[in-house]
Amino acid sequence: MSLLRVCSTLGRSLGRRSLADARRCLAERCQLCVSVRSGTIRRISGTPWYLQRRNVSTVIPKSEDVKKRVHEQSQLLDVLEARIQQLQSDVVLDVQHAKVQFVKAPSFEGGVSSGRTAKGSSKDKKDISKSGQMVTKGASKSQPSRWMEKLSQEKKNKLKKQQDVQQKIVKEKLPGKSKGSKSTLMPTGTTHKTISSAAKKSSGGAKLSDEMRAAVPSVAAVTATGSAKAAVTPKTFKQKRKDSKNKGSDKEASKTTVPEHKDKDLAEVEELEKRLNQQVQHWTCLNSSDSFQESGACSSNGDTQLSIRSYLEACVFVGDIERSQSFLLSQHRVMSRRKHLTTDVYNIMMRVWAKKGLLNQIGRIFILLEEAGLKPNIGSYSAALECMGRSPNCSPKVISRCLNQMKEDGLSVDDLFSHCVFRQDERDMLLKVIQTVKPDYEPNLSLDESQCASPLVQDFYTKREHHTYPKLDFTQEELQERFKRQLIVEKACTVTIDSVESIKPVTENMAKMRKLLAEQRVEWQKVLLQALRESKMIMAKTNTKDYKLNLYPYLLLLEDKEYVDIMIQSVTNLPPSGESLKILARDLGNRIYTKYCVRQKQQNQIVEKLGSIYSAYTDLLAKDTKVNDVLPREQWCKLEMEQLSGPTLQGGETSWPYIVTLELGTFMVDIMVKNLKIHSDILNPAYDRKLIPILYHMYTFRSTRQVGFIKPHPILTQMQQEAMETTLTFDSSVMPMLCPPVPWTSVKFGAYLLTPAKLMRSVDGAMQHEQLLEKCPNLHPVFDSLNQLGNCAWKINKPILDIIISIFNDRGSDKLDIPPPLSEAPKIPHFNAHDPAFTASEKAHMKREVINAKKKCSEMHSLRMDALYKLSIAHHMRDELFWFPHNMDFRGRTYPCPPYFNHLGSDVTRAMLVFAEGKPLGPKGLDWLKIHLVNLTGLKKRSSLQGRLEYANSIMDDILDSADNPLNGRKWWMEADEPWQALGCCMEIANAVRSPDPTKFISHFPVHQDGSCNGLQHYAALGRDVIGATSVNLMPCEVPQDVYSGVAQQVEELRARDAAKGLKIAQVLEGFISRKVVKQTVMTVVYGVTRYGGRLQIEKRLKEIDEFPKDHVWDASHYLVRLVFSGLKEMFTGTREIQDWLTESARLISKSGHTVEWVTPLGLPIVQPYHRTRSQVLKSTMQHINLQISHDAKERPDTVKQKNAFPPNFIHSLDSTHMMLTSLYCYSAGLTFVSVHDCFWTHALTVDTMNKICREQFVALHSQPILQELSDFLLHKYCSTIQTEAKKKKYQEYRRLMLLLAKVPQTGDFDLQRVKESTYFFS
Repeated sequence: MSLLRVCSTLGRSLGRRSLADARRCLAERCQLCVSVRSGTIRRISGTPWYLQRRNVSTVIPKSEDVKKRVHEQSQLLDVLEARIQQLQSDVVLDVQHAKVQFVKAPSFEGGVSSGRTAKGSSKDKKDISKSGQMVTKGASKSQPSRWMEKLSQEKKNKLKKQQDVQQKIVKEKLPGKSKGSKSTLMPTGTTHKTISSAAKKSSGGAKLSDEMRAAVPSVAAVTATGSAKAAVTPKTFKQKRKDSKNKGSDKEASKTTVPEHKDKDLAEVEELEKRLNQQVQHWTCLNSSDSFQESGACSSNGDTQLSIRSYLEACVFVGDIERSQSFLLSQHRVMSRRKHLTTDVYNIMMRVWAKKGLLNQIGRIFILLEEAGLKPNIGSYSAALECMGRSPNCSPKVISRCLNQMKEDGLSVDDLFSHCVFRQDERDMLLKVIQTVKPDYEPNLSLDESQCASPLVQDFYTKREHHTYPKLDFTQEELQERFKRQLIVEKACTVTIDSVESIKPVTENMAKMRKLLAEQRVEWQKVLLQALRESKMIMAKTNTKDYKLNLYPYLLLLEDKEYVDIMIQSVTNLPPSGESLKILARDLGNRIYTKYCVRQKQQNQIVEKLGSIYSAYTDLLAKDTKVNDVLPREQWCKLEMEQLSGPTLQGGETSWPYIVTLELGTFMVDIMVKNLKIHSDILNPAYDRKLIPILYHMYTFRSTRQVGFIKPHPILTQMQQEAMETTLTFDSSVMPMLCPPVPWTSVKFGAYLLTPAKLMRSVDGAMQHEQLLEKCPNLHPVFDSLNQLGNCAWKINKPILDIIISIFNDRGSDKLDIPPPLSEAPKIPHFNAHDPAFTASEKAHMKREVINAKKKCSEMHSLRMDALYKLSIAHHMRDELFWFPHNMDFRGRTYPCPPYFNHLGSDVTRAMLVFAEGKPLGPKGLDWLKIHLVNLTGLKKRSSLQGRLEYANSIMDDILDSADNPLNGRKWWMEADEPWQALGCCMEIANAVRSPDPTKFISHFPVHQDGSCNGLQHYAALGRDVIGATSVNLMPCEVPQDVYSGVAQQVEELRARDAAKGLKIAQVLEGFISRKVVKQTVMTVVYGVTRYGGRLQIEKRLKEIDEFPKDHVWDASHYLVRLVFSGLKEMFTGTREIQDWLTESARLISKSGHTVEWVTPLGLPIVQPYHRTRSQVLKSTMQHINLQISHDAKERPDTVKQKNAFPPNFIHSLDSTHMMLTSLYCYSAGLTFVSVHDCFWTHALTVDTMNKICREQFVALHSQPILQELSDFLLHKYCSTIQTEAKKKKYQEYRRLMLLLAKVPQTGDFDLQRVKESTYFFS
């Protein structure tokens, strides 16, 4: 259909239809016209626009004689556009919700198109106010017809009319708000839903981000008319909002008689609104998180955009340029698909053409950007300039023109070097091309030296004269050598280590099974290789639709053998009970993604630069270099600034959407299930010989849902169990690092050398945390804390490891938490379900026995393999020194990245780890070791430190016997709560007391100081609750207060009273209420446990008491949980008030359609990712996988989860803040410090120093007005939308939320400074 025909059709439709129909018609039939006219001429490539355009779109007439006709048609379109806009201005309120986008017609004046700028900017105003002049000027060069003259006049009239309407509306708003008018501010969570077409009109061919800006709360009149010139300034706007609110409420009051308490509430609401307006400037972090929410909400197609980017980058990585170009064009051609494209997607292809020096192709993509209504960003100009640098015949005039256009778009040359992510030699090429027109230019870059606004860390960053940052006990050369070894490991992506079971003597059957498995794996590799290649050939021929995303490029990212190795590894690790298809597929997909990321970094030449910077970075850490007052993050950033040449280390990789990872993994599993076979008679020659699959795709029920399962054949399971293979293969990220981790310097860079790592852990597919972090202005304290934790070097406690391995390879020990082998598992009974000899009840009983036996076997295998992995990794590292890089969860709680073996593990794992650096015990170190040992036994919880020390001295014989004869002596250590750590401590004490001078004994053993019910400590400090503070040792006492014993005592008193009244269950419970029965419930009440959960906990404890009558467990647990909750409510009144306030606040916030967000005192932004679950079906040849997605930010919040989770998550964020503060100040004092959440570890020598810092930072943290700041933050975030129509339900909810958030719970009289004197606060 020709342009003229399209436009004439549109003209007829305008004559016949309503305005709404006209808008729809324009959107449906005139997309081509709009795209053709989407900007003035660009000459970046030196080729005129209309010559470039014909290479992109085949509908543009190519002969010279039709060019005039095209231009005339374009002018006709301008007239039509003017007419539509005129009609729209008559019904401007109705048009607010239109989705039509108008773009300026090309003026053919040889300049560049007017890109969009931010709404309300001076450039916008200029474009609007002078639009008539601009069009006339452009038209004069091409002999304007009366159409263009008419258009010019129309636009002038329209502008005048808009200004008149604007003034009229503003005047009408002054006396009071009309009933039907919209609020002056729209809710944060809903503003993205309506983008006024008038706002779009005002800025011409603008990009998506400006459409989002148009949705930012603004004066209704401005939104209606789109006139940026007439827009009031923010200050005027706020004043008008106040005036209209006040006058509106006055008017309402005069019409209706309201009760007195409502008047009071309204007055309070008005007062709060005023306070909110005054506090806007305070929330810098809030502003960034707000902007994220709006942009994130507007980006409703985030997963689709991510899929497109991933697909294009995969195509480019494998060199399939034709496929990537075809795919981009196919997405661009169709409007329904074009909406998913962003400027960064187009930039991917620009970079490809830039590498090839094809400037004309770059120009074409700029045209595509204009057609899509997008504005080139800094990456677009970078690619264009790079291309010019690679084009030998490129004129300096073209370069200058490009730089001028950049300047017009508000971008500087320095922005290129500070904001672009460079690969290979891109940066050098960019500098070369700029210096051709600006010979003296050098990038003017500076380090980000902005400090965190929190007063908690100001001294840490500004007063460094007395800081003594610790050095590592390694020379610079040793650290550089360790880096090279770690680099080799990460390049390989996998590590094969010896299993601790290999220590066992090899039997004839083991040797036979190992040989059979090795032969089978060789055969399986050949089969999988052939199957993979055939699948790829079929895919290459069948996936011919350019616009369809498919897996083919993802199957070319690695060598075929690498895919096969990943599949074989997953077969080896498959448990006998099988694995769900979803989990197996996810693991396979993630392994492929990790290898791909490493290959990308190698291809982009990052490895060489990383080695150069790391080599210089070791100067800060090594013991043989000068002392610095620079933090690791600062040193790394400084080195990056000094070595600017070459690729950028940070960012650049696009993470794959969860659905892509899953689809790729499912494809691999499908190949494995279909092709991996084994002979049925391989173990028993008596069977018929036939090929049978080694993997079965089955279905099982998890609750009421049917789940796909991949289960190994019993023959394979038997072979693997009997072979007890000597090696295990792990991903490299599972292993501790052989060199200090790369410091976290940004949200996307830190931890491993090449392996991708997330700063913040999240559910698969959840993006909101990362996006929120990227918008946060300053996360330096968080980065520095994680770096401090990661820089602690560790080594293996060999004597403990050897004892554990000996028990593990014997038959394990349930008492000592060493899982027994499967040979110790109960035999699964076999019976014939159709045997008439059994009654129905007997059959049911035997079925239950079979199910229980299978469940027990599965649990035993899982525990055994977990222990095998940990022990094998520890054995592999026994002669090494190593490090654990750290990251955090969304509350800010920190974790080591390696999942199996780390100091957050069980008693067994912790006992195997000691500090690599040793320090002398000093005068009090030996005493602290003894106290620590008593703490590990759990025997003297109510005793003073002196009492514990005396007890330790009284049992020195048992301690020394345990150290000398752990398995054959009196075995005192086995009775401890933490037996393996207790044994390690016994050995350390024995070595110390037997040394010539215990004060000079070099100790590597970590001593722990544990918070006393830390969650309740934070609650008591928040509420300044004297009774609660005393119960959890915030108040100095002679002996430690035990809150669990206190609650148990209170519960016992209530029980005795009820028993005296004749209550039967109270009488049954006599003698059974102990600290252990109530401890878990008391501990978890603070973290939001419900009565139902508490009842289950108490039920479990009662079942463990052999003497307690089992038929009374149900009634007793119901009764006790009620008493525990009542007792806690009496003991911690302030705690319950704060918890209720947090819960109710979260409930009202989530009911208003928002997720709960807050910022920790260190500036870490937190959002609760709990949304209503939606289903997404992944269709594959194997099965349809139904994904239950509960983190989708487009769904409404899950109110129940939001309200139940807010109190514990908020407290967790506070305990993580306290830990981070302690870690930073310990680092500045030269201490070795690590933590397990609220349990802090250091050397025996420095326990007193750590205790002092720990208490000081707790007091400093809670001296901040935490609850008041939280209230202000939530008020500003969720109540900045002023609702003045009291009759509406939303106003009632808004008012209730505002009043609740403002009503901060009252605090008591506890003096926080007393914490500094409390011995048992952490002990």
